[in-house]
Amino acid sequence: MKINPKATTIRAKKLGVLIRGVRQALNKSIEECAELVGTTPELFEAYELGEKSPSLPELEVIAFSLGVPIEHFWGQTASLQDLFTTRQVDSAQIVSLRQRIIGVMLRQARTKTSLSPANLAELAGLPDERLELYEMGEMPIPLPELEALAAALDTPMRDFQDRAGPIGSWFIQQRILKDFQELSPELQAFVCKPVNRPYLELAQRLSEMSVEKLRSVAEGLLEITL
Repeated sequence: MKINPKATTIRAKKLGVLIRGVRQALNKSIEECAELVGTTPELFEAYELGEKSPSLPELEVIAFSLGVPIEHFWGQTASLQDLFTTRQVDSAQIVSLRQRIIGVMLRQARTKTSLSPANLAELAGLPDERLELYEMGEMPIPLPELEALAAALDTPMRDFQDRAGPIGSWFIQQRILKDFQELSPELQAFVCKPVNRPYLELAQRLSEMSVEKLRSVAEGLLEITL
């Protein structure tokens, strides 16, 4: 999937609309949001206008700081009813670290597919030198370009998202909390009772078993009950 300049522009504009929508839902100014995110008002406004595209680490910081699920920027949430509390974070340090991690992951994904840097650069329509800087973590990858690289490598974008860091862990916790809140009151009460913890732990262990192991357990239970 070669990077189409027109598609990149459209994606940047869509991202800008989504970012502006979050800011307006929070009833905050560009200056207030820029301070929360740890960037300049000029750059934040450029993101909103689609003149520039944030990298994935920068978008993660925006989502975390403004308290919105990261999935919102993939169009996977229809409204902004899931807004959480806004917060500040040391964005420069986190973005720098995540940028290097994504560079390593990009290089690993390329190596796994046996593509040379030149091959991948050609597939994605990028200069070889820029791809090298991306893989070294020395240059942020605009989100539309990372999406094109992921497509060229047949790698889901979710593989590049933060999971282990403080922002990624927070996203996971919020998803779990949202899923819990969608359970019926009866199920919520069952989960919260300490006496039911052994049943939950058993269910967790069963969910981690292979199909063959589960079949063996089921056959053993049948022998006992028959």
